[in-house]
Amino acid sequence: MNDDITYEERKEFPDSVFGLPERREYPMPDAAHVRAAEAYFRYCPEDLKTKLAKAILARAREYGVDIQSPTILGWAEK
Repeated sequence: MNDDITYEERKEFPDSVFGLPERREYPMPDAAHVRAAEAYFRYCPEDLKTKLAKAILARAREYGVDIQSPTILGWAEK
């Protein structure tokens, strides 16, 4: 399975698919990309971590992904 998103595919995504829509970063169009966003969370700028954590959890619920990361869960509570 190839989880890579091409530039052309990414351009077509609505802002709502992104964890950080204003920057169009952390695309989560499916469960595999929710898990990828979870894995790359540590690279998110500190001032945007709360917003991204909440977005990851929202998309995870939508796709039935169980987020166990204490880091993401902790940031989502802020």
